[in-house]
Amino acid sequence: MPYAKLTIDLPSAVWIGEVSRAFPSTTFRVLSAVPSGDAGFGLLEVESAEMPAVLDALEDRSGISALELMQRTDDTAIVQFETSEPLLLLSIQESGAPLELPLTIRDGQAVIELTASRDRLSAFGRQLETFGMSYTLNRVYDATDPPDLLTDQQSALLVTAVDMGYYDTPRESTLTEVADAADLAKSTASVTLHRAEERVVKEFVTERLDIPLDESSPAVS
Repeated sequence: MPYAKLTIDLPSAVWIGEVSRAFPSTTFRVLSAVPSGDAGFGLLEVESAEMPAVLDALEDRSGISALELMQRTDDTAIVQFETSEPLLLLSIQESGAPLELPLTIRDGQAVIELTASRDRLSAFGRQLETFGMSYTLNRVYDATDPPDLLTDQQSALLVTAVDMGYYDTPRESTLTEVADAADLAKSTASVTLHRAEERVVKEFVTERLDIPLDESSPAVS
């Protein structure tokens, strides 16, 4: 079963798109969401250093028909909401693709993970376009057989470098010593490590920080 991760550009007409762009450093996480007819219900977690202003903006947004504060600290709040503009939820519902929560939204972009057949993923992409939402496909692969992040050579060399203290501060070994230990030319070791580091860093940024990279991606098909 294919797994896909997409970054969706939410139009300003969508309430969460407008509010998240007004507070670009705020993180919104949809913890639960249920579309019902032309409405949507759910729980939203908000992380912000501007909490009072963010909550006021949510209450004032015309697309929010009901909002109830469930829990709050200085920089975190959980609110229950009802919306009359559940475009994103309707896109998912119409495609029949199950949504994996939480759904993270920041500065007008929603990061969505789906595990569904390719037909349903394609239907989801068409539904997004119907509702005027563009998207970037960050990755797609068979969920039962995810691709290896690194090649065998990259993994082995990276482990060797770590074991020899190459990434310690200060370093306990040089690139030449790491290359010798791996029986590689220094130039080969340098290129291999650089490519491994690039993959690991980009994976951390996209997976752990939920920040999409500006890289061209194929469309859902």
